[in-house]
Formats: sequence, C-alpha cells, structure tokens
Amino acid sequence: MSEDLYPQATPEVAQRRKELSPSATEAFENFSKAVFAEGALDERTKQLIAVAVAHVTQCPYCITGHSKMAKRKGASAEQIMEAIWVAAEMRAGGAYAHSTLALNAIGEVPHEPGPHVHSV
Repeated sequence: MSEDLYPQATPEVAQRRKELSPSATEAFENFSKAVFAEGALDERTKQLIAVAVAHVTQCPYCITGHSKMAKRKGASAEQIMEAIWVAAEMRAGGAYAHSTLALNAIGEVPHEPGPHVHSV
C-alpha cells in the first residue's frame, strides 16, 4: 500500500475520528462487533466473506485488515485466495450479466419486461 496514496491507519487517526463524531463511532464499533461475532456463521467464514467483499469494494484498509483477521481466525492462505477468486468472479459476472442492458439498448435482443413489484 503506497503511503502517498493511502495514509497509514493509526491509533491517532482512530482517536481523532472518535473525537469528531463519538456517538457515530461508538455505534459503528458496536455494529461491527455484532456483525463479526460468532453466530450462524463462524468468525472465520465471516472474515473470508469480508476479504471477498473488500476486494469488490477495493478498500485497501479492509483488504489488509480482514485478510490478517481471516488468517488469525484460522483461514489458510488457500482459503483466502479462493475467497478473492469468488469476489473476482462475482465482479466479472456482474459486468457480464449487465450486458443484457447494453444488448437491449442497441436493439440486439428484444426487451422482455420482468415482473413488477408493487409496494403497499
């Protein structure tokens, strides 16, 4: 991670965020603890999901932190890499699936309206 592009996340940065917005910071920290706590999914699985999502959102801080945490929670390097490949496929798959919009827009496929969901 380039220090010029992405400054290091430090305890001082975390403290300053907390000073600037204490209630939101506390709420976020509590939310994060609840989300990553052992539940229907074990903590290792949740961290592998986070690694995959971090690669899709392309957050270097999340990639670094969740990769390290996944390893601490027992994930192997192979499992972490496999999660990254799942993320890559999903990101590429999204572009591929959305080609339907482009093909429809240029008249290459007939438009077939899907079911409409009505709010009550």
